Amino acid sequence: MLSEPRARIRRALGRAKEMLWEAFSEDHSTEEVAQSFSLGVFITMLPTLGTGFIAFVGLAAFVDRLNKLALVASAVVFNPVVKWGVYALSVSLGFLLLGPVEGVTMSEVSLTAAPEVALRLVVGNVILAIIAAVPSYFIAHRVVERYRRNEKTLWEGLRARFGLKAD
Repeated sequence: MLSEPRARIRRALGRAKEMLWEAFSEDHSTEEVAQSFSLGVFITMLPTLGTGFIAFVGLAAFVDRLNKLALVASAVVFNPVVKWGVYALSVSLGFLLLGPVEGVTMSEVSLTAAPEVALRLVVGNVILAIIAAVPSYFIAHRVVERYRRNEKTLWEGLRARFGLKAD
């Protein structure tokens, strides 16, 4: 039996996959779906402390070419359980790039060093968000292309078999 964290991750990925499949059938180009998913990954990876949802709503309201389902599907993948791991990696990366904060170890952070630690978190997080967003575009693009190609082939086969005309 899978451990609880692994089971949660599998369920989250399954939900994201279902949402992406729904997004594939909307009236958006393959590039728009992939861009929306990638943008969602970038925003979700940032340390927004829950305000990323507000960014999603704002973007969805003002950007017509944005595929809302693909955007939300990315948030399902990087849910709060996964984000703690992202934060830990971000802080570690920030400390690696910007150096240690005087009097602070990774296991013991004081409030007096909060701005310095926050800077390291944000720097590391932005780098990880870019690293995650770039391949997510290409992966989503490939998945959408393959899905649409398979769906088209299926419908063409059904039309040929039953003598139906294309719309």
